Amino acid sequence: MFLTISTTGSAERPATDLGFLLHKHPEKAQAFSTSYGTAHVLYPEADARRCTAALLLEVDAVALVRRGKGKGRGGAPDAALAQYVNDRPYAASSLLAVALSGVFSSAMRGVCAARPELPEQPRPLRVEVPALPARGGPELVRRLFEPLGWTVTAEPVALDAEFPEWGDSRYVRLVLEADTLTLAEALRHLYVLLPVLDDAKHYWVAPDEVDKLLRAGEGWLPAHPEQKLITSRYLSRRWSLTRQAMERLELVRLAEADDSDVEEIDNAVAAETESEEKPTPLAVQRREAVLTALRARGATRVLDLGCGQGQLVQALLKDPSFTEIVGVDVSMRALTIASRRLKLDRMGERQAARVQLFQGSLAYTDKRLKGYDAAVLSEVIEHLDLPRLPALEYAVFGAARPRTVLVTTPNVEYNVRWETLPAGHVRHGDHRFEWTREEFRAWAAEVAERHGYGVEFVPVGPDDPEVGPPTQMAVFTAGTVKEAKAA
Repeated sequence: MFLTISTTGSAERPATDLGFLLHKHPEKAQAFSTSYGTAHVLYPEADARRCTAALLLEVDAVALVRRGKGKGRGGAPDAALAQYVNDRPYAASSLLAVALSGVFSSAMRGVCAARPELPEQPRPLRVEVPALPARGGPELVRRLFEPLGWTVTAEPVALDAEFPEWGDSRYVRLVLEADTLTLAEALRHLYVLLPVLDDAKHYWVAPDEVDKLLRAGEGWLPAHPEQKLITSRYLSRRWSLTRQAMERLELVRLAEADDSDVEEIDNAVAAETESEEKPTPLAVQRREAVLTALRARGATRVLDLGCGQGQLVQALLKDPSFTEIVGVDVSMRALTIASRRLKLDRMGERQAARVQLFQGSLAYTDKRLKGYDAAVLSEVIEHLDLPRLPALEYAVFGAARPRTVLVTTPNVEYNVRWETLPAGHVRHGDHRFEWTREEFRAWAAEVAERHGYGVEFVPVGPDDPEVGPPTQMAVFTAGTVKEAKAA
């Protein structure tokens, strides 16, 4: 099993910088033990103009059989004798990918202590793999590598050169060339895509493979046009792991589209604890106010937009008059906790038919949100930057357009009644703003006018004669012609 990485240079920028990046001296031949054999690193050529590093993996066939226990764990999956007669010692596969990550781990992470400026520098790269299994043929090889900036040469290997009528094998001779990639990017591409093309792994795919995939795919996999195929094959078509990886990749995509960090978007639940929060009396009052408003308007099919850990969804499920309940949140962490809270995996068939949870961003229109009686935005809008509110407004009131929309948000005037809240501070570290009653009413009235809704305002919690209630709620009703007075 053989792979070479070459680069070119000049006297000012010598090609032998490749030795610094790989942390392997060009004048030495080195050997490294792996679980299935020995990996050798050597340099067939090394001067200022051109430098080539070669990785040769000698596979211990006996170790492969002893460690492997059948399909996916050491033998090719093609035949009954696969664990004894296979291409593992000769053709690039997950064995070579694991050797790459082990032998060149620092280079793959983009770390070079001796020359810290080198990893970030793109350089001319040429990668050659003499024998690469490609289930999908040369066309799939191009579909996987070309979107990443590689010029791809994938020459099919004949089954037998003396009998061309037999056709081509599933192997190709691969040559990749690029001028705009760093060495770390190249190694991460190879680490993921070599086993994807082989479509088999020599070890059991455990849940931690999702983290490995996302680490190696950072910066390129979320936007790759073959993302689904790559994810499924890399995870050996394990459906549950593939779904988990796709959900996390979607979160990355949403973060990039919103020009935010994933941590900023996936912040509905504090990272340090995923324990079930104890509802405060105000939280209970808020849910009761929402339920009362929904019942009063005859809503049966309800959206909980920004459902968080699922407290409102749980309350809605207890009332059989709500026949369809959908919880939507951008945070997969929050949805996972909501699923556990609701015990979806143990719920009876009839009850389970009433509820579903899915990931989505309220800053974008979503056809899945259309056709519902009511939508609830409970303590959601204050988590958005003000410039993002028009996008949410259109997605909910313009595109989804439920008959009733309930919006609750803190009343900043009431904050003076919280003895433990320092003056000038908002109630939650992620609140981007908190409105006075006048500001909230002005915003709600403008939204209602733009989208053909009437609106009334309901206090939630004790209504202080000086500063109002701790939570303010707007109840929007489609098609009403004028604003109702506050309750």
